[in-house]
Amino acid sequence: MRAIGVDLGSKRVGVALSASTIATPYEVVHRSGDKRRDHRRIAELVEEAGATVVVVGLPLSLDGSIGPAAQRVLDEIEAMTSIVGVPVETWDERLSTVTAEQSLREQNVKGRARRDVVDMVAAAVILQAWMDARIDPRADEREHA
Repeated sequence: MRAIGVDLGSKRVGVALSASTIATPYEVVHRSGDKRRDHRRIAELVEEAGATVVVVGLPLSLDGSIGPAAQRVLDEIEAMTSIVGVPVETWDERLSTVTAEQSLREQNVKGRARRDVVDMVAAAVILQAWMDARIDPRADEREHA
């Protein structure tokens, strides 16, 4: 199954692709100010990759509840679903950007270069966690324990 991971931000959308059992950072879509246009770009990426599912990071509150940020993402997913043409699933993205930032720091990626890629690395973190949980459903329980 080919999947695309998406980290929806207000200025940028990070995109990652699945390759076998590994999620790979792929692209950053800069927000155009027109969400339909942004969703069409994601649909193009779905088609290019031959993806059968889109996995969108859901920014739950630390207690696991749906706060304002998560509700905005859910509202955007509702609008995006009819455009991308494949099922859209959500995945808890708590701390994905923190994990991505840490990984980039460990690789000595600094300043502007880090800002340019952190969103697609966060998308890869989200997608990898989703894929790992599909392989071993207990993986998510261990990760959040």
